[in-house]
Amino acid sequence: MSEELEGKHGVQSLEVGMGILKAMVGGKRSMMLKDIAAAAEMPPSKAHRYLVSLIRAGLVEQDPLTSRYNLGPFALNIGLVAIDRLDRVRVGMAAIAELRDQINETTALAVWGDSGPVVVRWERPRRAITVNVVTGTRLSLLNSAAGRVFATWLPRSQVEPLILKELSGNNLPPGVHSLDDALALLAEVEQRGVSAISGNYAVKGVEAVSAPVFNFKNELTMALIIVGVEGSIDMGPDSPVIAELKRASRSLSLRLGSTRDSEQPAATD
Repeated sequence: MSEELEGKHGVQSLEVGMGILKAMVGGKRSMMLKDIAAAAEMPPSKAHRYLVSLIRAGLVEQDPLTSRYNLGPFALNIGLVAIDRLDRVRVGMAAIAELRDQINETTALAVWGDSGPVVVRWERPRRAITVNVVTGTRLSLLNSAAGRVFATWLPRSQVEPLILKELSGNNLPPGVHSLDDALALLAEVEQRGVSAISGNYAVKGVEAVSAPVFNFKNELTMALIIVGVEGSIDMGPDSPVIAELKRASRSLSLRLGSTRDSEQPAATD
């Protein structure tokens, strides 16, 4: 086979080997040969031959006591290098652009700054009436959708002093007067998996919903935001817009190496 033809068709044996690695990643734990073969949809004898080569390459290792297979040190190294080279804000900006195209609403990206969440990028929808978001805007932890996301999934010790500072002011959400009230509000966000504010947003006539994005350490790293004119976004549990937001946040979290879901318990440290 010529080099040109091989380049077009790829190397089949390599693709088969990658299929075994994908099966092992999908298993999320050490696996027996028969389970790997079944997940990769091939006979155990064939899977074993490939596993031998993958072990030699350091991509797979076998526990001599249990005979189970797991990803090897070189596979771990590849993953860590890939994550280290991944620009989270860059992929986050691509995510909000794609989300904007899907729902035709204003979308934004927020990260944690020196003393709270900050908007670092926003995308304008293709419609006549829009809500503009100012890049660099610092968001309230209690009065903004993204702020509530950070207050919910960041460690309590990190956000509680800022929550107490906001509670000492006058601009508080309806029904929130104490730390217990604020924690009850955040518990609702955690239970739902997103933070949605409509009718009582900090900016009159605006509503917003936000979802968390986690990194490879399963820590909150960003928040995706949808902003609209009040009454324009369906905030119900079966809302297609919120379903798209959750899909985008899960997809981005997976891209960043996370193995958790926003519905898991929030950090309490």
